[in-house]
Amino acid sequence: MRFLVFFAATVLVGFHLALIFSGLVPNLVSRPLHLALALPWILLIGDASRWMRLTGIALTLAGVAAALWVAVSHDALSDQYGFLEGGFQTLIAIVLIVVVLEAARRAIGWPLPMVAALALLYGLFGQYIPGEFGHSGTPLPSFLGTLTIAEGGIWGSLTGVSVNVVAIFVIFGAVLNAGEAGQGFMNVASAAAGRLKGGAAKVSVLSSAFFGSISGSASANVASTGAITLPAMTKLGYPKRLAAAVEAVASSGGQIMPPLMGAGAFVMVELTGVSYTAIMAAALLPAILYFLAVWIGVDAYASRQNLSGLDAADQPSAQDVLITSAFFAVPFAILLVGMFWVKVTPQYAASLAILASFVLLFFNTKGVGAWRDTQLRIEAAMLNAARQVSMIASIIICASIIIGVLSITGLGVKITSLILSGSGGLLWPALLLTALACLILGMEVPTTAAYVICVSVAGPALIQLGLEPLQAHLFVFWFALLSTITPPVCGAVFIAAGMIGENWLKVALTAMTLGFGLYVIPLAMIANPALIQLQTAPLIAILTALQIGFGLGLMSVGMIGAQRVLVRLVLFILGVMIIFARLVL
Repeated sequence: MRFLVFFAATVLVGFHLALIFSGLVPNLVSRPLHLALALPWILLIGDASRWMRLTGIALTLAGVAAALWVAVSHDALSDQYGFLEGGFQTLIAIVLIVVVLEAARRAIGWPLPMVAALALLYGLFGQYIPGEFGHSGTPLPSFLGTLTIAEGGIWGSLTGVSVNVVAIFVIFGAVLNAGEAGQGFMNVASAAAGRLKGGAAKVSVLSSAFFGSISGSASANVASTGAITLPAMTKLGYPKRLAAAVEAVASSGGQIMPPLMGAGAFVMVELTGVSYTAIMAAALLPAILYFLAVWIGVDAYASRQNLSGLDAADQPSAQDVLITSAFFAVPFAILLVGMFWVKVTPQYAASLAILASFVLLFFNTKGVGAWRDTQLRIEAAMLNAARQVSMIASIIICASIIIGVLSITGLGVKITSLILSGSGGLLWPALLLTALACLILGMEVPTTAAYVICVSVAGPALIQLGLEPLQAHLFVFWFALLSTITPPVCGAVFIAAGMIGENWLKVALTAMTLGFGLYVIPLAMIANPALIQLQTAPLIAILTALQIGFGLGLMSVGMIGAQRVLVRLVLFILGVMIIFARLVL
């Protein structure tokens, strides 16, 4: 059984790597195969009741068969223009939709598939809704066909991003983390910040920024780096609520830190038409500002509570830092050289970095590792890659149903009009409405899916009100992330609080104070557009970042560091004025 699972993981990884080097593969071949390979990891793998196992087997067989039929029949289906012919094709369409909804439910819970199901009901019966929010109706063969046998709906462009780009970077992260790279991140962070005031917390901030840049998942980040940083902080006498809050806030930043950004960067490429390198450049300074604000907040807490740094005995030696850092520095160098120097596609550069990371699995800090250890690392890399690729596939393909229905029925345009009218045609009220929608949706839906849904309906309104497309998309993406630390549903906080045994609400309140940049920086991007223009106007972008960073520092000291209430209020207001100086003036 173990061999079969490893073989299935290897097939999934090999398929996605082969796509990079195999030239053009029809979309109605690669995307259905992507789903077919992902389904067993969602519906079969893992602990479950007998009923769940039996239904999982049935759904997997049906879903894989339907997806393979689409791949085999792609030539004929391309001539049907999304119109189903006959009862058999209707059955295929129904099977695919049901399997996609159930796979998403098992992967991430009810909320996203519930939204997708409501969208389907609207598409099927919306013609009976009176008023402007009804639609004229779409014939069933055309509606279901567009969603399941054409390059729209579940085989749309978002699924293409999952197949061709996201999967490759997820595999890269999995292979990198199976080796010594994770320890390398920790060692570099410890060497850089361990001896400073509040050093253990600052190590958490740095290591989470490093690790999150490739994991792209706040929950995975907390579980990975938190297993090391949380015990280190409690050992040094850090309050549990502070230790857990630091880890949750720092880990959440991984989803806004290039290059991976929780798959958001690659989805943004597809939705905006902006190049991947341009999106990375735009996202970099805001992400650095976020971690700067967290760093200043940690320093303020450390001063108030006299929190010491790590003991010298707990510091890694210079030799350990140098050796372990090579395990992530070499693959990262290959990735960056490939993208920026050789100028190959990001996925091609990532494939070369995967090869380098795979070779490094054969080594440890002492040289060539034992064959048994290498086997375990390779197995861990393949299994984690398969699980993560499948998880993201289930999210993106389910979200694609919603996007497909919005397109078919025109509902997206109607919601955009509602935002425009509700805001009175003014930008900032529209931004606040959008932020509220992102927060509510993000409470129960993964960040990438929340971003995709929100930007599909709110993005056009914000662009009509004067924002650049990339500005609007980054704003929505940041606010879709708020739910990781904002009650009542705050996933990163729940995990960190559970790992350390602290009340989650106490942790959440501290996390919101430390991570206030998550609420402020997206607004600063709107007030100061130069912040995201690092690629086109680097000097102005850096000066703008320094201005905003200074304001964030004053706000952080005002909320955490100052003792007197009046001083706190003055520093906070002064920080706000500096950040939004361009808007005020």
